[in-house]
Amino acid sequence: MTATAGGPSLPQERRVVTAIPGPKSQELQARRTSAVAGGVGSVMPVFAARAGGGVLEDVDGNSFIDFGSGIAVTTVGNSAEAVVRRASAQLADFTHTCFMVTPYEGYVEVCEELAKVTPGDHAKKSALFNSGAEAVENAVKIARSYTKRQAVVVFDHGYHGRTNLTMALTSKNMPYKHSFGPFAPEIYRVPVAYPYRWLTGPENCAKEASDQAIDMITKQIGAENVAAIVIEPLLGEGGFIEPAKGFLPAIAQFAKDNGIVFVADEIQSGFCRTGQWFACEDEGIVPDLITTAKGIAGGLPLAAVTGRAEIMDAAHSGGLGGTYGGNPVACAAALGAIETMRELDLPAKARRIADIMKPRLAAMQEKYDVIGDVRGRGAMIAIELVKSGSKEPNPEATAALAKACHAEGLLVLTTGTYGNVLRFLPPLVIGEDLLNEGLGILEGALAGL
Repeated sequence: MTATAGGPSLPQERRVVTAIPGPKSQELQARRTSAVAGGVGSVMPVFAARAGGGVLEDVDGNSFIDFGSGIAVTTVGNSAEAVVRRASAQLADFTHTCFMVTPYEGYVEVCEELAKVTPGDHAKKSALFNSGAEAVENAVKIARSYTKRQAVVVFDHGYHGRTNLTMALTSKNMPYKHSFGPFAPEIYRVPVAYPYRWLTGPENCAKEASDQAIDMITKQIGAENVAAIVIEPLLGEGGFIEPAKGFLPAIAQFAKDNGIVFVADEIQSGFCRTGQWFACEDEGIVPDLITTAKGIAGGLPLAAVTGRAEIMDAAHSGGLGGTYGGNPVACAAALGAIETMRELDLPAKARRIADIMKPRLAAMQEKYDVIGDVRGRGAMIAIELVKSGSKEPNPEATAALAKACHAEGLLVLTTGTYGNVLRFLPPLVIGEDLLNEGLGILEGALAGL
């Protein structure tokens, strides 16, 4: 029998009872086509009705194993108990006052929690916003205000958002930037340490990439002109690229030596996703500023910039904010999400997911030469697909593989600068039976390519 509500009580099973999409989803798609702008895309042609744990159920009663988490958002599971409880209580009290008009405790409490969970034991402050792009844009504003400099350095394969400034920071044209320019000035892009594609081999990647990046910054921009260096410690939309060990510490040290604000964009990788609270902890990086969103509030829109108190206080009063930034219901949800992360030890859950997924994916790589690379940490894992006997990107196989998984009831996402990466972002509360079943579907789809 179909459950009447989502959340943890939703039956944790894969169930395909119609063609994908089913008739009700097709009806909704017709309505969508006439009402929703064509520029808004969707991964799957099904309409959600309920979700919870490790599954998502559509309006036709199909239940999909969720390897996407709404793009790393429902880390604690959809409609997690503490998120629903706290957000519901806040809804009953008030939905909005605007923190810039009459503040409320929830906003302050979220900032206090961010100071506790983010890397470093220095004095920290935060400002809350609505989206990851907003957080990155405000981190740049804060860094420019603090340093009195203008230039911002970003990296190949980086993704930072869809606003004008964050499109300029982003390295991928289609679909994020194409036809939307001109973009904000004073943005400079340098190489990132991409081990799989580094021409002289992964063993040389960290030093050569950091040397190149630092040389370009020094020669082409001038370190004294750089306000901020912005990087994802584990790159998301660029293809789940884990920079070669040693690269991030070298860049962070260069920033420190030259008075540059080092910004870790942890919007996709943060909040337990990689097996630690934040991905930059893997190499002991303590960023000056860290941007968060996605997993922060269990599905409600919330984002933050957290950093050294003296840097965060550089912006003048009234210079940061926004009507909905730090909405009280979203703040309550964030407190519920953080409560869940602690109580269930979700970093450990993420590491367990990696222990299950990576050996099975490695075995698939041995069997199917279309898989060129298996990479990632925790529950942020990917396979890069290539053409047989080469490293030439294979976006066609990637799209076909995703479509085959969808048809069998497994929700997966594609990504990558070349469109040839299949990424896996399961909720950290997913059951191991579902995780293994999903991997079995993936292997069957690979066999059918």
